[in-house]
Amino acid sequence: MSRITARMTALAGAKRKALVPFFTVGDPSPAATVPVMHALVAAGADVLELGVPFSDPMADGPVIQRSSERALARGVGTTQVLDAVREFRHADGDTPVVLMGYLNPIEIRGADAFAAAAAAAGVDGLLLVDLPPEEAAPFRDCFGAHGLDLISLAAPTTSPARLQRLVEESQGYLYYVSLAGVTGAALGDGGDIAARTADLRARARVPLLIGFGIKDAASAAAMGALADGIVVGSALVERLADAADAGEAAARAGAFLAPLRAALDAL
Repeated sequence: MSRITARMTALAGAKRKALVPFFTVGDPSPAATVPVMHALVAAGADVLELGVPFSDPMADGPVIQRSSERALARGVGTTQVLDAVREFRHADGDTPVVLMGYLNPIEIRGADAFAAAAAAAGVDGLLLVDLPPEEAAPFRDCFGAHGLDLISLAAPTTSPARLQRLVEESQGYLYYVSLAGVTGAALGDGGDIAARTADLRARARVPLLIGFGIKDAASAAAMGALADGIVVGSALVERLADAADAGEAAARAGAFLAPLRAALDAL
């Protein structure tokens, strides 16, 4: 059983919602990455999603785009991302870590070589925004051979045929994008989101998490009530952006996440 599945199973048994924060490795600084990871876990994160800096993050809004640009300017790439996970694992062998990014850096290394390196570093899953489900099978098989889950994305615009494929093939958890837009955009019609997520939860073989548009405790509670958990990214990235040093970044991360954890636990 993967760390992701074990964590999601434990949460379901405890009737708790999953809290999954996202931030970009290398921002606000390379030195802050591992302290921020530990601070997020201490504040109640169940899974960590780490953004792999990329030069053309097409699904991301301006906050995460700028974060990725800053990290790249500091020389942070795939190697540094895996180094950060490896360092994190020295003190935390339990919290699942998912890398969120794009296909190009993986294809440059080769899927098998990348998967082997990621698994050796302590990564548990991959979420590739620009990998369509019709082309995912070879990657899923390759990653699975190294014990990595391939996390699937569904959106309001996903066709019924694609949705069926996603609910059948999803691993770890299914990430539902709550809006037809980029990261950081505002939440849309709650009734529409509720209807779609109820349908997906009824059909999916894995837990359903909602992301995009969640900014604070109130939106975390609203979306958490509809799903098995939430993903929060842009609001956290924005909070970290101008932290002066690693200590301040870690403190900001914990202070941001703790109210969201409390809001989910109150559901």
